[in-house]
Amino acid sequence: MRLDQFVLVNEGSKKHRKWKLMSDLQVVPARYGRAVHLLKGQAIQIINTHGQQVVDTWCFNAHDMSEFMSMEHLHATLQGIFPAKGDGLTTNRRRPILIMEEDTSPGRHDTVIAACDVHRYAALGCTQYHNNCTDNLHAALAQIDRRAADCPAPLNLWMNIPVGPDGKITWGEPLSKPGDHVILRAMIDCIVVMSACPQDLIPINGAACKPTEVHYRLLN
Repeated sequence: MRLDQFVLVNEGSKKHRKWKLMSDLQVVPARYGRAVHLLKGQAIQIINTHGQQVVDTWCFNAHDMSEFMSMEHLHATLQGIFPAKGDGLTTNRRRPILIMEEDTSPGRHDTVIAACDVHRYAALGCTQYHNNCTDNLHAALAQIDRRAADCPAPLNLWMNIPVGPDGKITWGEPLSKPGDHVILRAMIDCIVVMSACPQDLIPINGAACKPTEVHYRLLN
């Protein structure tokens, strides 16, 4: 996929085929975050440009920031921990705020691990400030004049956290490839926040431990 071009999306049956043009690509810089408004029915395509970048992802009700996509509530809805194509992503009020409409990756996305923060990096030995997804969430919301009271557990797109039969987890490398993407469609007016995870001390973003930028575009 060429990232400097528009992409056409095929919708509907063969008999009634429609094509829609997506908006220009936007960037989430490595180690930083971005927030985007979606109206009900709109979608966002998030692209793993280089293939092994984790994207911490949140979603809030645009009219009531106290309602947000909740991983704890999602587990009950899915009766599992890995969302897949066609799944509704549930809020803390137990209704879908997004639908995972498309996923071209192997489908391994984490819903267990909290967003990284200054305390996580301190525990890993950092003695100075380290960019982190929690601060990225709040900074991205501030850029659009919004505020969240806290940092909900994110949907960690492409983060590979295998869970063993004994319940133990492994810090795996992403299974995604360059150009893999998901499409998330809004079920209500909402705000999607993305953070290109800054983790560079363990191989969450691949063996090179080098965070990279990702891209996104809106789809009406």
